[in-house]
Amino acid sequence: MTTSFTTGSTGSSPSSPGHRSSRTTPPATARPRTGGSARKSRRPPHTPLNPRPSIPLTLVTGVVVLYTLAPLLWLVINATKSQRGLFDSFGLWFADDFNLWNNITRTLTYDDGAFVRWFLNTLLYVTVGAGGATVLAVLGGYALAKYDFPGRRAVFAVVIGAVAVPGTALAVPTFLMFSNMGLTNTPWAVIIPSLISPFGLYLMWVFASEAVPAGLLEAARIDGSSELRTFFTIALPLLMPGTITVLLFSMVATWNNYFLPLIMIKDPDWYPLTLGLNAWNAQAQTAGGEAVFDLIITGSLLTIVPIVAAFLLLQRYWQSGLAAGSVKE
Repeated sequence: MTTSFTTGSTGSSPSSPGHRSSRTTPPATARPRTGGSARKSRRPPHTPLNPRPSIPLTLVTGVVVLYTLAPLLWLVINATKSQRGLFDSFGLWFADDFNLWNNITRTLTYDDGAFVRWFLNTLLYVTVGAGGATVLAVLGGYALAKYDFPGRRAVFAVVIGAVAVPGTALAVPTFLMFSNMGLTNTPWAVIIPSLISPFGLYLMWVFASEAVPAGLLEAARIDGSSELRTFFTIALPLLMPGTITVLLFSMVATWNNYFLPLIMIKDPDWYPLTLGLNAWNAQAQTAGGEAVFDLIITGSLLTIVPIVAAFLLLQRYWQSGLAAGSVKE
């Protein structure tokens, strides 16, 4: 029995080449791993270019965005309300009636179209003042960056010092100077000081030093190009992102300028929008004055529309300026 049992159980050895086992174990790599460790391995590692999300930083950013957009949201909502609806409804929600178009019409026609006149005055100050400041900043910044002349370091020190001096500190001396010249209560009292932009000059100085290669200017001079032609055909296109940046800064500063027109202009016909809306606001505090808070809010909304539109239309120049330094020469 022992012999037959051994023969029956060992007649076909598993180690023999002809043996085929009914239970075969697949290779370890035949079945893909679907566990949590496999999912983690597919995620790219956190690097400075792919940082780990920060919950506190996200919360702080959300608070800053809310703080920035809340006044604009309040302005848009309350511009749709009537005078009565401003006091009978919640500030951050609409009233029962929608008076936006009526408010816009009344704002443009109130006081014989004073708002339109103030808007045109502001447009004049911005076009001549901010436009002139941009032209002077581009010309001066390019000259300081690409030409070497005696006193260049002294000019640099003066520009840096002028950037550090606040505009309010120069308001009274400027008023006295313009008063002696007989220019107060005229548009020139606002336009001429707006032509000087120390920060714009410094910004164009720094930008022109990097954006316009010196070798490109030397090649143009060797080819016989004049300095004026070289500036307009070669340098100016390269300076366009910086020029648009200085233009936007100058536009915002002139559009929102309040203190300088306040001390320079007494004639309401030459008021900018900032002084005009303040005059409407002060009118409610005078004896017999009419309160027009709905028109003040609507006028404030109409005042910021051109600035927002300018930023949106010129945004692509800012993007090209930011990407200009990303290409290695």
